[in-house]
Parts: sequence; C-alpha cells; structure tokens
Amino acid sequence: MSSVRSSSYRRVGSDHFEPQDESDPAAHRRLRGLLEQIDYTAFASNREVVAQMLGPVDVAKFQRLALAAAHARAAWVGEGLALAGRSHLLTPEQTSRLGQLRSTFEELTEVYEAMRRMVERGYLHCGPAVDG
Repeated sequence: MSSVRSSSYRRVGSDHFEPQDESDPAAHRRLRGLLEQIDYTAFASNREVVAQMLGPVDVAKFQRLALAAAHARAAWVGEGLALAGRSHLLTPEQTSRLGQLRSTFEELTEVYEAMRRMVERGYLHCGPAVDG
C-alpha cells in the first residue's frame, strides 16, 4: 500500500484486496465481479450525493476557488515576509497566526483538488462558465 504525504494529512493509495491464489479461476472471476460491483456502488453513491449537495459546477466555480486559494497563499507568504523583516524572534502569537494563514491556504487548496477529482471521477459534471 502506498501513501502520499500531503501538506496536512496522509492520503492512502490503493489498498484494494488483490487475491494471490489463482488456483480456482472461476472463484477468482466471481470475486472480481463482486469487487467491481462494490466499486460501482461506491461510484454511483458518490455521483448521486456529491451532485445533489454541490449542485451544478462550472469553470467559474473553479476560478472562484482558485482565487480564494491564491489570496490565502499571498496572505500567508506576505505575513511571513513581514515577520521575517523584523529583527526579533517570532512570538508564539505571531507563529500561531502564520500557522492559521498557512492552514487556510492548504484547506482551500485541498478543496480545489477534491472538487477536481470529483469531476475526473465523474461524480460531478462540469460545464462551461455560465454568464450571469
């Protein structure tokens, strides 16, 4: 099983069961069929719930999310630069504030990536930007 270290949490790679005993091909095919059925059930459930909760998605929603993340990144880095320009050690309050700004940026980035994955996986349909 692989894992990828993200900025704030560990994302676990595929840990799907891989049968090693191939002595009974019919049992192996039945198991594969069952696992495909289970995967499809998860896909259909995600598609139904995600689309219902998030509603229509278009490029403009991605742009708003990307802009929010860009502003959060700029605020975090700007604060870090301002603090680094001072000739003293950071106080616990300053360090905490810097951490909160970073956390905001990371959370918005993760939301963007999650929404993108939902489109990739077919849970959401993304149409062109709607004028409005």
